[in-house]
Amino acid sequence: MHEAQPSQTAVMAAAARAAHLVVDREPFIFRDTVAAPLLGALAEEIIGYHRVHGDHLILSGVRAQVTARSHYTERRLAELARDGVEQYVILGAGLDTFALRPRPTRRIRVFEVDHPATQRWKRELLTAAGISRPDGLTFVPVDFETDDLVSSLSAAGFDPSGPALVSWLGVSMYLTRDAIDATLAALGRSAPGTELIMEYALPPGLRDERSSAYADFALPAAAERGEPWLTFFAPEDLSAVLKRHGLETAGHVRQADSLDPALWRRSDPLRPTDLCRLARAVVPAR
Repeated sequence: MHEAQPSQTAVMAAAARAAHLVVDREPFIFRDTVAAPLLGALAEEIIGYHRVHGDHLILSGVRAQVTARSHYTERRLAELARDGVEQYVILGAGLDTFALRPRPTRRIRVFEVDHPATQRWKRELLTAAGISRPDGLTFVPVDFETDDLVSSLSAAGFDPSGPALVSWLGVSMYLTRDAIDATLAALGRSAPGTELIMEYALPPGLRDERSSAYADFALPAAAERGEPWLTFFAPEDLSAVLKRHGLETAGHVRQADSLDPALWRRSDPLRPTDLCRLARAVVPAR
């Protein structure tokens, strides 16, 4: 994230969620009806690329990735909310719209954590779109490379004594190992019962053929726009890192396994890849 410009990754992810409802066919994996209004003038231009080139490996791959990970995470949040969890922390929130969409779990307090420049830009988009910030949404400005996550959250009203779901989607691959370690160390000190869902990128040797082809396009493009992928994990290596920071791994989830199998029986170009996975980890009782 550069001070002078918004995150292109955040733009592309939001546009892909919006384009899914326009380009792909039912059953929809994820319904984000706010992404397009939030993007404003940017929406139609980028969605237009999806309309014309929607079957391209990159564009269809991005739509599959962002919808599947959001579906999985928000489904887990609903399960935890039924068990009494009332705090949801979104690390690297970008243009996430969970707090802006109608939802049954209104008591959930949402803490969007991101770079200060990204959050200023998102506030500008909200104003331009005429979207009011809902009750229960708090913006927490944090630079993952330099700032203390726990202190920033506590200052924003987060209750460190209560459990939360923490989502960290589409972020870790852009960070250094030191920044990832610092964030996981902070999360490992969270209240018992806190869960983390973290998306991470696999190293080349663990990717399937479709994922390798996707990476050959996507990674150079990310580097060209100033957002290179820096960090990759094998599942067992990430489990060891999580354990070192006090988190117990509950599972590693392939994109193909993140949804009900019926949602992958499709007549559009969306297919699961194995470039990134979701790790689910829990802060154990002490």
